[in-house]
Amino acid sequence: MGSPQLPFAGAGARATLAGLYHGRVQTLARAVLSFIRKHGLLKAGDRAAVAVSGGADSVALLRVLLELRGELGIVLSVVHFNHQLRGAESDRDEEFVAQLAKQNNLGLHCDRGDVADFAARNHWSLEEAGRKARYEFFRKLLVDGHVNRIATAHTLDDQAETVLLRVARGAGSRGLAGIYPRLSVAGSQFSVVRPLLSIRRNALVAYLGELGQEWREDASNRDLRHARNRVRHGILPRLEANLNPRVREALAETAEIARAEENYWQWLVRRKLPQFWDEESKSLGDLSRLPLALRRRMVRAAADSLGLQLEFRHVEDVLDAKSAALPDGWVVALSKTRLRFCPPDSAAILSDYEYRLPIPGVVDIPEIRRRFEAALVSGGRAQEYNPEALLDRVLLGEDLVVRNWRPGDRFWPSHSKAPKKIKELLQERHLTGIERKCWPVMVSASEVVWMAGFAVPARLQPKKHTATAVAIREIPPRPGRSTR
Repeated sequence: MGSPQLPFAGAGARATLAGLYHGRVQTLARAVLSFIRKHGLLKAGDRAAVAVSGGADSVALLRVLLELRGELGIVLSVVHFNHQLRGAESDRDEEFVAQLAKQNNLGLHCDRGDVADFAARNHWSLEEAGRKARYEFFRKLLVDGHVNRIATAHTLDDQAETVLLRVARGAGSRGLAGIYPRLSVAGSQFSVVRPLLSIRRNALVAYLGELGQEWREDASNRDLRHARNRVRHGILPRLEANLNPRVREALAETAEIARAEENYWQWLVRRKLPQFWDEESKSLGDLSRLPLALRRRMVRAAADSLGLQLEFRHVEDVLDAKSAALPDGWVVALSKTRLRFCPPDSAAILSDYEYRLPIPGVVDIPEIRRRFEAALVSGGRAQEYNPEALLDRVLLGEDLVVRNWRPGDRFWPSHSKAPKKIKELLQERHLTGIERKCWPVMVSASEVVWMAGFAVPARLQPKKHTATAVAIREIPPRPGRSTR
């Protein structure tokens, strides 16, 4: 338990110390009040419960709000959730918080849960399980009307740690926004607020020392098996020593900038999305004219509306690939010029595609975002090409049909003993889902004469006496034109 000791001082020294104490305490309280007002976290009449674990940060938050409650016009209480992770120590934390509430004539909302069991059953980390259990308790208090605000003791240090962890794991501006000053819960009338996000942890410890206020120390906060603790006790101190002594403030400022930009993006996407998103068909219209950043946002917003949380790689797959596998078994594929989100096991409902390819000529296949060319090659130049990609012009019809393969289609790749079902050929390549269903082939007179990724049949390849061959190749989209 933290227990500050004040040295003996004479009357004059005590007066000086009292002045310093008053000045420092007031400075911190004013900084917190300024942050509360800047972000509209608390207003007169609010019934605010302070989430107190017993640690220094949360105890300091309670003491600061006790100082400010008259000026803010709020009614305070205390909320504590016992995670039952440290046996008797967790119970003593609960007792300490209960005594603290009693000393200050505050109501207490207390609950407990077996977080270790909760984590094991759901395959979550202890930190994630603890947060979910704790916030579910908060939500219940808010929805049941016991309070309308819950204040948590997230500090500037917590913000810096969060941003650094998200950078390391990969994050866009949404992730870099870090911890928000306010989190709406079960509707805008209820919220979790973080009044200490602009305050360093060491300032709170000094504040408690000047008050003579004890707190509880949680030994797990030093356990380096947890990534946050490695950042807190190892990585950030090294960055401060070797890179930037104000790195925590810099990371917190990054979060503040990212939050403002994220708010702008959300406003813009809310305006734009209805112009492109068809909720009934779960499809997005042609996004190619939009800037890349907005295209990414539109895809993510569409997925959010379906309850899908996409990572950056998923969004890139949607925009850049011919098809994309998403979380929970969803897939996205092109249907004409629209990006279509398909629930699990829905590949069979996607429309087939079929396009004419003149010889010579070029064809765009928007469903798979690919473009093919059939070029004429004179017999004298045939040796410049891979013979396994050439077809004898005489053996083909007037033009080719490019389509996705159909059940029952067969193909005879060069160097194989006999024709095989295309389904089996694709299974051997481990192609699945939408990618397999949409795999392109070319047909002449009802025979599959070309198949992407496979050598053309030996009997259709040009011979020495062949006057003209046809080279099939995939080419990039024309500049300024999207195949989406």
